[in-house]
Amino acid sequence: MWHRNHSQRSMSHRIKVFAALTATMLFWAFSFVWTKVAFTVWTPISTIWLRLVLSSLFIFGYLALTKRLEPLRKKDLKWLMALSFFQPFLYFMGESNGLNYLSSTMGSVIVSTIPLLAPIPGVLFMNERFSWLNLLGIVISFSGVGLILFENGFELKAPIEGLLFMALAVFAALAYSVVIKRMGNRYSPVNLTAWQNLFGVGFFFPFFYLNDWEHFVSTPPTTDALGSLLLLAIFASSFAFIFFAYGIARIGVTRANVFANMIPVFTAIFAWMVLDEALTLKKLAGIAIVIGGLFISQLRKQRDKV
Repeated sequence: MWHRNHSQRSMSHRIKVFAALTATMLFWAFSFVWTKVAFTVWTPISTIWLRLVLSSLFIFGYLALTKRLEPLRKKDLKWLMALSFFQPFLYFMGESNGLNYLSSTMGSVIVSTIPLLAPIPGVLFMNERFSWLNLLGIVISFSGVGLILFENGFELKAPIEGLLFMALAVFAALAYSVVIKRMGNRYSPVNLTAWQNLFGVGFFFPFFYLNDWEHFVSTPPTTDALGSLLLLAIFASSFAFIFFAYGIARIGVTRANVFANMIPVFTAIFAWMVLDEALTLKKLAGIAIVIGGLFISQLRKQRDKV
């Protein structure tokens, strides 16, 4: 009976983690499109600063109403500063500026390389084990991404500036994973996201005020841009980071980052639903391969802890 209950709890735990990380990647996949819409009115810096301000108001408002706000401990200040520097500050500096040069699809392709590099900081800095199942799952999943994105051949015509900015975003995401692993158990995921976004507001404010203030006050927003900004703030900058912090704290950097391969998958589905792009048999096969690789990467031997 005990073994049955333990097995049920273990399965419930895995389902929760899988659901949280899948939702994270769904929100981040859509964020590429929302960001492009916001850019029709605001600059990258303005867009990032506004979404972080709204996200901070949303999360701190929720914590205040539910009386769940955890005070910031002085000894954690340096780690929270580092966390916020890598993400949202450095990551969004890279991603948003990169999307000024690249298409949403190209941006999602570059982001999907994060799982291939995630084992490096996990092994070097956090003593995480990297099994052959992890490697096999990553390779299979990434091959599925390639099947989706390179369906009709692929010729690189992207400006080098855009690629360098996106490379900066990838580096920031990996560094963020290392820091958040340290912080994951000190605060709840909601509180951790609230504090990192608030620090991010501070990091971005000088750039926003000095470079974008005049453009911001003189440019009237559109309904589409405002809607995209709210979606970015609530889903991409709030719920997504809460769910991601939850996932990393429970299954580690390497296995959590494998879910980034789902971003181009969701992009392909979204393009089919909204933009009427063809969802061919080859794309469907690629989606199946990605999901299969994700499942394989989550497998553990029986002697491993859940």
